Amino acid sequence: MSTAAGVGAASRADDDGALRTVDELAAAAGLTVRTTRYYASLGLLPPPARRGRMAWYDDTHLARLEMIRALQGHGFTLQAIERYLASLPADAGVEDLAVQRAMLTSWTVGEPQELTRRQLDRHAGRRLADDEVRLIEDFGLLRVATDERGGVRYTPVHGFDVAVQLLEVDIPVAGMRAAGAAIDRHMSALAEELTTVLRDEVVEPWRRASDHPSREDAEQLEDTISTLRRLTLDAIVRAFQRSANKVIARSLDRR
Repeated sequence: MSTAAGVGAASRADDDGALRTVDELAAAAGLTVRTTRYYASLGLLPPPARRGRMAWYDDTHLARLEMIRALQGHGFTLQAIERYLASLPADAGVEDLAVQRAMLTSWTVGEPQELTRRQLDRHAGRRLADDEVRLIEDFGLLRVATDERGGVRYTPVHGFDVAVQLLEVDIPVAGMRAAGAAIDRHMSALAEELTTVLRDEVVEPWRRASDHPSREDAEQLEDTISTLRRLTLDAIVRAFQRSANKVIARSLDRR
């Protein structure tokens, strides 16, 4: 057995879990080696374990990469991600990072897409006028940013398709803004309260009950939270329907 192979075999038998080369770490995280090295150069990953000339990465490094991807899914910049990761305890383990990721994972489905102007029109199903693009951006359903080459990139947010359809309805813009403001105001308060309930009634009891949670335990918690999110979204829609029907009924009674 070669020296490198011997080190690899010994590494995988360690008590601290399977160790990976940078190539294996990148593959496990679904990233390229170049991107993984770039994140490491920014200080987003702790230094690897060194054994001879080889660098080895453990499950904590993988959990950090998964956290980075989750935060990017929220639209965080790398600078913001760097600040957030720096705020975490230096000894944060896999389970701690998995819990953080579960709480931060976007409620939307699918990865965000960065589009050119032409691709944005194709995504919308028609050519959008510049003032329509600005209006959708004002609604918070489209992020516009300039890349490192000076090109403009557009990232549709969940609800972008609804905004495009609203533009085709004969509704005054002022009315659309008022409705959007009302929805945002009440949904922000609801999201804040539901997040507190999720943390206090689900995450914290799980932490207290798990002395040494494994990666599998953390992944099970994340699956549980994902299911709760799906059910919560369905409950919110149904609750709004019931409330709207009650408002209609009261209006009819008054008349």
